Amino acid sequence: MISPLAFVDPAAKVGGNVTVYPFAFIDKNVEIGDGCVIMPHACIMSGARLGKNVKVYNGAIVSAEPQDFRWKGENSLTEIGDNTVIREMAIINRSIHEGGATRIGADTFIMGEVHIGHDTVVANKCVIGNNVLISGDVHIDSFTILSTGCKLFEGSHVGSWVFIKGGCRISGNVPPFVVIAHNPAQYYGVNATIMRHKNMFTEAGIDVVAKAYRHIYQCNVSLFNALRRVRKDVEPCKERDMILDFIEKNDNKIIALPKFDVYQ
Repeated sequence: MISPLAFVDPAAKVGGNVTVYPFAFIDKNVEIGDGCVIMPHACIMSGARLGKNVKVYNGAIVSAEPQDFRWKGENSLTEIGDNTVIREMAIINRSIHEGGATRIGADTFIMGEVHIGHDTVVANKCVIGNNVLISGDVHIDSFTILSTGCKLFEGSHVGSWVFIKGGCRISGNVPPFVVIAHNPAQYYGVNATIMRHKNMFTEAGIDVVAKAYRHIYQCNVSLFNALRRVRKDVEPCKERDMILDFIEKNDNKIIALPKFDVYQ
C-alpha cells in the first residue's frame, strides 16, 4: 500500500508488498525491497538500497548527503540489509566516494536519533542504542551492541560480540568479545552474558576468551609480551584466533591498554 499522500519519485524502484505511509518521501535512484515499511515523514534519499522487510520509522533519513567537506556531489550509495529496523529520527549518510557505499547489515536494530556517518560499515545482527553517534569510516563487526549515547570517532574498528556501555567515547580499535565502560574507555570484562545467550559459544570457549584477555589487559605487560603469552598459554581455537587476527589486522593497536612497567 502506497499512500497517495506520500511522495514517491517515478524513477524509484519499489518491490512487492511495500507499505508507504502518508508524508513519507522516496527520492529518485532508490531501490526498496519486498515487504518494506516506510513510516510517516521518513525520507529515503537518492542512493538508498533497502533489502527485504526493512522498516524505517517516523522522521528517519536514509542515504542523507554526507556531512563531509570532501564530498563534491559524487554518486554514492547507502545499503541496508534485510530485516533491519531504523527507528525514529535516525540519520544514515551515504558514502563520499564515487560508487562507494555506507553499509548496514541484515537483522540490525538502529534506535532513535542515531547518526551513522559516511562509509561506515555495520555488520549483521548489531544493536545501535539511542543517541549513538558514529563518525565516518567506522567498522562495526557482527553481534555488537552499542548502548545509549556512545560516540565512535572516525576510523574506529569494533570487533564482533562487543558490548560498549552507555556514554563511552571510542577512538580506536576494540577487540572482539569484550565489555568496554567509562571515560576514558576501560576494559570491563568479557561479554559472556551475550555469548551464552546466543548459544554460539561453549563455556570452554568463553574461558579461552577470559584467559586471553587476562594476559592482554590485566597482567601489566606490554601488548607485545601479552600476545606472546596468549600464543604460548592458550590452546589454538576459534575464539583465540579471532582475538589474535583482529589485533594483527589492526596493526597491534587496541584501546584501553593498561600502563605497564617497561622492564616487565
